[in-house]
Amino acid sequence: MASVHEGAAPSATARPLSWAMLSRALAVPIVLALVCFLPALIAAQPGTGVRDTAYWLQLVLTCYAGARLATMILSTRRRLLQGVFWMFVYIAMGVAPFAQVVIGQTPTPAVGPRADLVTAVALVLVGCAAFDLGALLASRRPLRRRRTARGDGHGATAHPVRLRLLVLVAFAASGYYVLKLGGPAVFFSSRQEISASVAESGVASGESNVGSAFLKGFGTVPALLALLFCTRRLVTSRRARRSPSTVLVWCGLAAVNLIVNNPISNARYWFLTVLVSLLFTAFPRSAAMYRSVLALGVVGALVLFPYADRFRYDDEGYRPVQSSSVFEPLATKDYDQTVMFANTVTWVGTRGHTYGRQLAGSAFFFVPRAAWSGKPEDTGVRVGQWMGMNMTNLSAPLWAELWVDFGMVGLVGGLALTGYGAARTDRRYARAVSRDGPGPGSVLAIAAPLIAGYTFILLRGPLLQAAGKLAIAALCLALVTSFRSGRRPR
Repeated sequence: MASVHEGAAPSATARPLSWAMLSRALAVPIVLALVCFLPALIAAQPGTGVRDTAYWLQLVLTCYAGARLATMILSTRRRLLQGVFWMFVYIAMGVAPFAQVVIGQTPTPAVGPRADLVTAVALVLVGCAAFDLGALLASRRPLRRRRTARGDGHGATAHPVRLRLLVLVAFAASGYYVLKLGGPAVFFSSRQEISASVAESGVASGESNVGSAFLKGFGTVPALLALLFCTRRLVTSRRARRSPSTVLVWCGLAAVNLIVNNPISNARYWFLTVLVSLLFTAFPRSAAMYRSVLALGVVGALVLFPYADRFRYDDEGYRPVQSSSVFEPLATKDYDQTVMFANTVTWVGTRGHTYGRQLAGSAFFFVPRAAWSGKPEDTGVRVGQWMGMNMTNLSAPLWAELWVDFGMVGLVGGLALTGYGAARTDRRYARAVSRDGPGPGSVLAIAAPLIAGYTFILLRGPLLQAAGKLAIAALCLALVTSFRSGRRPR
């Protein structure tokens, strides 16, 4: 027995030592690429931008977000929500706006003075610092093992009977969605065709989009959650992998998601949610997958994402991107978060804060406008209308939403709470997917990857548009969650 233990000891330490050596080897090139090389490459681009205070603040923000993203990639712990947060900030609030400042172009015009852009970039920096502060406070507080009614400490798990009910709901809701829009072929045409089919279906009435939002939400979200739960079970249970019925159900759910959640008929941010949540669920303990998503996500967002709207319009309405530089599309389309925040600062300066009115509209998204005549519009829509834009499908990043309602106090407090919640969820997720976790039925092992993917939508905003699918996902999770499962499945 002594020889067995002596032989096992080196193998137990081989993997941590090898990763430590590998992380040290990768640390320097990753940090240099994110913090130094890419910002310097953007700064060297030709353009008409002015190197004023906004330029230097944007450079500091880009480097700061790059350093934090590098920390997430090189960390020995998988921090899903924090990693996705810093990936979004680095791309959408760092690299892309920095390219816009250098080139001298923005996807959406800035209607206010240059000082409002300086204020917006400074507020983004303050919000990032508040997020880090909240995450730091969460790391200082020890986790407590939650006890169930039977004292097993395994926490929230999916009830088997309710999970079967969710699968039935997913098939029924997605089937109704497909039939209502005229069959599967519509989902492989374009998003413009989908919108036209929804309008012809008669679920939307007047100016209210509640009916169409519920149709799309229930047609896509339960199918995704059912697929994630089934994937989790197949990954963690050998018995499930040997069960023909479980494999058959997974294949059926995969086929349904291929129809209703494909990248052709859905917005790019929603497909990112589907892809990220599925990868993190299928590889719950893979450090390589976690780091690959963060690292390759940056490359994909800069190189592929501006061209990924090929199926937004039909062939007649599609206009391909014409650019001579990889950074030019960043300055002419998609990434309007910082300039829209600057426009929001200008709008608030002329009209004042709304003191929770916009947030109330997002919280009560399900109330039709026929019943609530003064229901607020999306923050992006309201600012776009004030700007005189014909196309008002504009972003309203989380910073702008908090600033509109509560000013500096709300921005700092809201992002600090966001950082605190993200860090606590990441730590509980790490426990849930560990070998000592609650097993295949862990709800958090599904909820955390889903939230991580949906973080792109929540951070981009507007919150009113993001609230519908988030509420449906919460409803589905509440349906299957049980706190009384006393035994951990083998």
